[in-house]
Amino acid sequence: MMRLPHFKFHAPRDVREAADLLASAAPGSAMLVAGGTDLLPNMKRRQQVPATLIGLRQLSSLRDISNGHPSTELRASGLTLGAGVTLTEVVRDIRARCTSSPHASRAYAGLWQAAAQVATPHLRNMGTLGGNLCLDTRCNYYDQNYEWRKAIDFCMKKDGETCWVALSSPRCLAVSSTDTAPMLIALGADVTLVSAEGTRRLALSDLYRNDGIHYLTRQPNEILTSIHVPPLEGWRSTYWKLRRRGSFDFPVLSVAAAIKIAADGTVEAGRIVLGAVASRPIEVAGAASALIGRPLDDDAIAAAAVAAAQPAKPMDNTDFSLVWRKRVTRDFVAYALRELRGDDMREARLKIARQLF
Repeated sequence: MMRLPHFKFHAPRDVREAADLLASAAPGSAMLVAGGTDLLPNMKRRQQVPATLIGLRQLSSLRDISNGHPSTELRASGLTLGAGVTLTEVVRDIRARCTSSPHASRAYAGLWQAAAQVATPHLRNMGTLGGNLCLDTRCNYYDQNYEWRKAIDFCMKKDGETCWVALSSPRCLAVSSTDTAPMLIALGADVTLVSAEGTRRLALSDLYRNDGIHYLTRQPNEILTSIHVPPLEGWRSTYWKLRRRGSFDFPVLSVAAAIKIAADGTVEAGRIVLGAVASRPIEVAGAASALIGRPLDDDAIAAAAVAAAQPAKPMDNTDFSLVWRKRVTRDFVAYALRELRGDDMREARLKIARQLF
């Protein structure tokens, strides 16, 4: 049985107290915990060994979803979600809004699809949206117990000097496996970060670096408090995830797609974001550009799918063959765009992506 290491625990009463606790801790000695579904297993494997944990679970200000009743329209003000909202609550709230509003059904479908495919119902009841956005990067050589990692002389991400995925690599190639980040980036979301020194707001895409170790630009003394999704009038979104099992598994490829359709039926704007192919979610601007000004026909979809596959550079650090994972990127982008066009993709979701919705 793997046991947690010893640590001190603080339960602050508000965000300001939590920020002060972070500021007063020695650099690197304190970490934040909300649901703990990622951090606590990492601590048991001694991948992360903070001397102090600062609990955010009881901070009610992080559990709010704006716009009041689920029937409230989102077209004017967008949506703000507290970082402490559980993934189950995200699914429940967004699906309710989608049920009550045709606009929300088209625009926000990808967000609840992404949240609903994280892990299992038990873990979604505990895991938070902010925690999923800050999810630790993963790798076959890193996500092992201490004795296993010690036997190979550790890896660059923790206690070693070599990236066992690519021996000559100067940086860690651990992969980003968050489900909600690619979708929220495709929706144009930004986030608020709070520290004892003040507050800043930045685009969610700017929260990430393509570095398996230093994968977040969030500073150690900052708390991610909220996520802001802009108004999405005219937009449609969807999320597709590849994994070996139809439940529980982290993605080995994800495609988050969002497009805005003009009155004449052509694509006015769009974003396509790939997950699990690098140490950060990758927005593929070339794929979106291939759609702009064109109807979402087969030729446009094929062009965007080819463009999306070019920058996808999966490594041999997770499940399935990396060559196949790169090739299937093109197919999954096409599935997503066909669904946004209005094609009935339910059978394909069940057969290929093992998804029921």
